[in-house]
Amino acid sequence: MQKSFQVSGVCTDKIDIEIKDNTVSEVRFNRGCPGNLFGISKLVQGKKIDDVISLLEGIPCGNKATSCPDQLAQSLKTFTL
Repeated sequence: MQKSFQVSGVCTDKIDIEIKDNTVSEVRFNRGCPGNLFGISKLVQGKKIDDVISLLEGIPCGNKATSCPDQLAQSLKTFTL
């Protein structure tokens, strides 16, 4: 299953996520810090959705209440509903 998520409050504006068997198979961020976001994408690949959510949820970016990793966690929550 693949979904795209429009996000706000961070440098990226869209996250494309592909899930297979409750596991993250691919993540693509549109815009943002390319190296960091590519690294995050590779690190979460092959991990269970709930594990990624518990690792990334609530991470702030500077003085912002959210971050690209937090927005990824929030987006992943829609797959578990």
